[in-house]
Parts: sequence; C-alpha cells; structure tokens
Amino acid sequence: MKINSSNHFDRRGFLKAGSLTTLTALLGTNIVFADRLPKNYLPLAFDHIGGPPDPMATKNKGLVVLNDKPWNVETPAYLLDDAVTPADKMFIRNNGLIPPTIDGANWTLTINGESVKAPKTYTLNDLKTKFKPYTYQLVLECGGNGRAGFFPKTSGNQWTEGGVSCAEWTGIRLKDLLADVGLTDTAVYIGYYGKDLHLSQDPNQPVISRGVPIAKALEDETLIAWAMNGQDIPLVHGYPLRLVIGGWPASVSGKWLHTIAIRNKVHDGAKMTGKSYRLPIHPVMPGIDPPESDFRIIESMPVKSVITSPKMGLELPMGQTLALRGHAWAGDRKVNAVAVSVDFGATWQAADLKTPKNRLAWQHWTTEVKLPIQGYYEVWARATDDAGVSQPMVMPQWNPEGYCNNACHRIAIKVV
Repeated sequence: MKINSSNHFDRRGFLKAGSLTTLTALLGTNIVFADRLPKNYLPLAFDHIGGPPDPMATKNKGLVVLNDKPWNVETPAYLLDDAVTPADKMFIRNNGLIPPTIDGANWTLTINGESVKAPKTYTLNDLKTKFKPYTYQLVLECGGNGRAGFFPKTSGNQWTEGGVSCAEWTGIRLKDLLADVGLTDTAVYIGYYGKDLHLSQDPNQPVISRGVPIAKALEDETLIAWAMNGQDIPLVHGYPLRLVIGGWPASVSGKWLHTIAIRNKVHDGAKMTGKSYRLPIHPVMPGIDPPESDFRIIESMPVKSVITSPKMGLELPMGQTLALRGHAWAGDRKVNAVAVSVDFGATWQAADLKTPKNRLAWQHWTTEVKLPIQGYYEVWARATDDAGVSQPMVMPQWNPEGYCNNACHRIAIKVV
C-alpha cells in the first residue's frame, strides 16, 4: 500500500491532469458519466484522499473516542468479548499523527546503536524470507488503562477498562534479527523509532521513542510483526511493520517501525525520560507529585481482569441464572485464579479459568451466578497471578500520572 496524495491532487484538492484513470482503479469500478465531470472536479468518494487517515472508518461504531488529535479510542468491555481481538474492536493509542505517506513495498528496518557490531538494514522482504516467522497472541495494554478510576483525577486521556487487546501477531523474533546483526556485550536496552508525525507536523520533532531492557527484547515472544490476525497490520496499528512486546505497557510496541537502536544505557528517547510511563518508587499521598528522581519506569503490567459478558445494565428476569465471562492477564506472569462477587466483595465465587494460548496471551474465564432477589446488583471480577498477587477491589496506590489502575472491573445488573 502506498499513500501519497500529491501524486493525484493539487493543494486545493482538485484532480491533476491524467488522474481520472488512477482514481477509477482506486474506486474499483467505473465512474458513471465520468465524461461529464467538471474539469479537475474531485468526486466525493475521494474526499478523504489527501487528508489524514481516519482510523474510525473501519472501526466498530461502539468504540469511544477519547481524543482525535492524536487518536485515542477505547473499546467498551462488552466489545472485548472475542477470544482474539479483531481489528475493528482494537483500541487506538497514538502519541502523534499517523504518517501521511507509507510505502510498504520499499519499507526498510535498520538496526544500529552503540552496541551493534555494525549497523545493518533489512527490506521488508528480507525479514519475511530470511528468517523463520512466528505467531503469538499477545496482550497490549495502554499504561493509562483505568486512569478514569483514580481519585483525585489525574491528567491524560480518561481510559476506563478498554485500553487493552489480545490480537494474533505474526513476524520474526527480534532475538533472531539481533543474532544476525551481532551485538556487543555492552548491550543494555533497545529503543525504537517510528515514522509517526509530531502534532506540530514538524518532521524534526520526536513523537515517541521508547524501549525495553535487552533481556525483555530477547524473549521469544518479542516480535517484529508485519501481520495481525492473519492480515497486513492496519495502518492505524502500525502498517507495515511494528514492534510487538506483550505484557508491558503498549507504548513499548512501536508502530510504523523503521529503526531499532541497541543502546549501551537505558534508552533516552521521547517519552522515556521525565515522568512518562513511570510510577513513584514509594507510595505517595493522593494529590502529591514527587520529584522525577522518585519515579521508576513501568515494566510488567499488573494482574487484571475484565467482564465482557453480559453488557453493563442488563435486566435479568427473577430466577434466571446469570452467565458471566471475560478475560484475565498479568503482564509477564500467568493468572492462577479468577473469582467473582455479587455482594461488593464480601464473598467470592471461583470462575473456570482457561490456560493461555501462549505465554503473554490473556486467559478466558467463565462462571454462572444466582442472584437471590429482585433489585440492583454489582458483579465484580478479581484475578490473582501466579505470585499470589490479586487485584485491589477499589483502587491501587494512587500515582500522579494515572498509570496501572488494576482495580476490579464491575458491571451493574438489575433483577426484575
């Protein structure tokens, strides 16, 4: 796919001479009465060409737009019900603008940095043909998922529980690529660089360039991916190439990937410094903002679960059993148990928990409950990981950036 509006339109959006044949091909059918088009007129069907890509054009209408510059789009819990998250239900978290020009056919990936024996550049075809491909289901969760549940409120997009997905990613292992490049024993961290554009549209202004320690980079499931759910990665999710690192904040999974630097120190790219994607080292009083020196980088995401069925607000006839299901995940860890409560956490009932498809994939859970009398109920879900750590019932330790809220998800039910 190559998008470059300047080939066909002038700066006011009118057709350049000779472009009608190209637009007919893009439309996939004849333009009826094309011979009667006013000179240089742009048909309505092509109004979007030349403007920024609209990620919501192919998204489920139930998704919630938190911000449109940059795009931050949340998936309501009931739309996360699929075992593998489809593209049209996947949350969007961008820090800048979608690249205005993408040339997938000529895309390259460069590996450089202080700790490579020599920089090396690969074409997309090199990656697809010279290395063994792998496919994994991987949880990607925004570091700010759950931010809306903190009190006092913190700044930033107010995600509830839908800034998470578990799609199936295909590509090559980063460890295999780095073995081909050759690393020195000074390698400490990696840092990625993508082609997203700063909100100012200044191409020299960095947007986001994050990374992970070399040990995480060398895990089997860390992928340089070109496919999602068996198809090319959608543009809004990083076409044609994306770094995918499950279990850690999704901000380390760089979109529109063109360079990975192997660093001899902790990466210091955009949004790796200051308080971005960091938590206080020590507990702080709500409302208090410690100095930068008192923060640590977020690594493995905390244990969490979500109720995907039924949808919030269900009215259930008296005497009918309530069937529940959802997903649970725990960053680098595995989930050992999920339980649900219908009495505000006074008692808990164990759910049936499935094993993950692979490491760093979420786990599906199901159970049924009886609601004894008519009235209002809340159903809470709580996961516990393999280190014995459980979700807090209401709110974890407050932090000034609003990261890593893994409080129990809950839905309201009325028995009538």
